[in-house]
Amino acid sequence: MLYLPQDIPCASILHAEGATVSEYDKQCLLNAADACAAFPNGAKKILFLNIMPQKAVTELDIARMMAASGQDVVLIPIKIAGQTYKTTPMEHMERFYLDFEELESQTFDGLIITGAPVEHLPFEQVRYWPQLCHIIDWAKAGGVRSTLYICWGAQAGLYYNYGIPKYPLPAKRFGIFTHRVPTELTAPSLVCLLRELTLAFPMPHSRHTEVRAADFPHHSLHILAESEESGVGLAATEDGREVYITGHLEYEPHTLENEYRRDVAKSLPIHLPEHYYHHDDPTAGICFSWKEAAVAFYRNWLQLCE
Repeated sequence: MLYLPQDIPCASILHAEGATVSEYDKQCLLNAADACAAFPNGAKKILFLNIMPQKAVTELDIARMMAASGQDVVLIPIKIAGQTYKTTPMEHMERFYLDFEELESQTFDGLIITGAPVEHLPFEQVRYWPQLCHIIDWAKAGGVRSTLYICWGAQAGLYYNYGIPKYPLPAKRFGIFTHRVPTELTAPSLVCLLRELTLAFPMPHSRHTEVRAADFPHHSLHILAESEESGVGLAATEDGREVYITGHLEYEPHTLENEYRRDVAKSLPIHLPEHYYHHDDPTAGICFSWKEAAVAFYRNWLQLCE
């Protein structure tokens, strides 16, 4: 069962898709005792810091992954207090999101930090950088069992936690790229994270910057998936407390096509997403090649949150 804030738009969409969804009053989360009483014993409470521009789209993407896991998950959208939004009405944010500060005194099972369209800025120039660093520190100090950093969120976490820089790319990395995983892993958390993922699995990417394997520390952080075309795809600490994914396994089939059409309409430099259409022909339709990998990955990550 997936639990979502009452009346959030993605709930009705998932209902229509056949997912098992229940809705909750977000105010019950402000008190730990009330939250425990509101949900089944063992339900994983996952904080969701959504800093993507199209909030409702990302809500649906992440909620769909949580629903597909087959586990009891309470998805809790959170925001950074005092921020304004260009592409999402403030009414939406106030209605369905809680400020992180309202929940900071509690502990949760997991935290998801999404990407954000601020790759062109040095990290320190992002307007909410101090607040984001505070949330990362809180999570590392025991606020959650595991944090999942996605795309720019992964680059931000790697930079803040390890000093790993990001580098501009000559062209947008855009498409579906095959990632290969190591076979010699022995740490239980890392083995768990890769369960049911094939030794070579596809993952969508849409970004203008990258991190490089040469900058990773040798012992404290493990690269778990890498692509010859798109570089580091997945990394994690040995205990599973930090997981970094540079792509977007949560994307639904048409996201890259929508981004391509958007950029073309804006006369931005863009090429067809690579390895995305059957035979690289837009008229032949989209090859939804990453679906199984996405479901397996998110199910595995939720298990690290136990």
